[in-house]
Amino acid sequence: MEYEKFRGLVAAPFAPMKDDGTLNMGLIEKYFRFLDYNGVSGVFINGSTGEGVSLTLAERKEVVSAWTDAGKKNGALRIINLTGGTSLNECVELAKYSVEKGVYAIALMAPFFFKPCSITTLGSFIGEVAKEVPGTPVYFYHIPALTGVHFRMTELLNYVHERIPNFAGIKYTWEDMADFFSCLNFDKGKYDILWGRDETLLSALALGAEGAVGSTYNYAAPLYRSIIDCYRKGDMEQARYLQLKSIEMVNLLGKYGGIGAGKAFMHYTGIDCGQFRLPVDPMSEKDYIRFSNDVDALGIAYLLSKNPPKRL
Repeated sequence: MEYEKFRGLVAAPFAPMKDDGTLNMGLIEKYFRFLDYNGVSGVFINGSTGEGVSLTLAERKEVVSAWTDAGKKNGALRIINLTGGTSLNECVELAKYSVEKGVYAIALMAPFFFKPCSITTLGSFIGEVAKEVPGTPVYFYHIPALTGVHFRMTELLNYVHERIPNFAGIKYTWEDMADFFSCLNFDKGKYDILWGRDETLLSALALGAEGAVGSTYNYAAPLYRSIIDCYRKGDMEQARYLQLKSIEMVNLLGKYGGIGAGKAFMHYTGIDCGQFRLPVDPMSEKDYIRFSNDVDALGIAYLLSKNPPKRL
């Protein structure tokens, strides 16, 4: 199966929430235009940033429907939907629904409670879903820090190669640069290997990465587009400076509780996605004021994403 690889930045959107903790799907069309205007090439929905594991199956379908509907009205951002990883039947159901709604691709992650004991088991799990959507690219989301599944992805590619015709690539969110580089070059670069660590994007570019998926691309796409531009122009001094700014920005996430602070960044840029669901701790109003002051002190306001003009 032939497929078009992603180039540039793929944002992993947050799940917008109302004050009562229910989904705020009315924000998605504005959110779509916001990301499109700031130059991302696609979206990876229902992932870690999108709280997919905290949503019900029905809610994840709502998210798919809202993003695909927004895409039909507003632009050409390609959509990857993470269908899950613990329930095989739910993964199949959501994969089929995603295709019906018009996503470009689906993704799977490793089962993280009953963990696969071998590459064969993991590959078989992926294959069971992939065969139900034979005309759709299928990606694997490799994030062992959260799933606890630590197989080398070159082993997975060896297994799926010639077994799963619609296997398209990997969202690689781990620090094994040698394995990542080997995946990029597997079978003359057959697969779409997307880097998943925003704070080390420059390192991945040096190894040959062409695309990346990340949460900070939601609110700082201009920063990362500048890193890519500087790298391509050979201005490594500026590229390193901007990557350091990315690291400082990501460090604020840790300072203010981790992934939950990402929605505070969105609020800072003018898109209010509400709070995360428990067990992710919400940010207090007092902490948001401190957080905003820290963002101001970074001196990167000009590199954060902006809302498009109203006429768009």
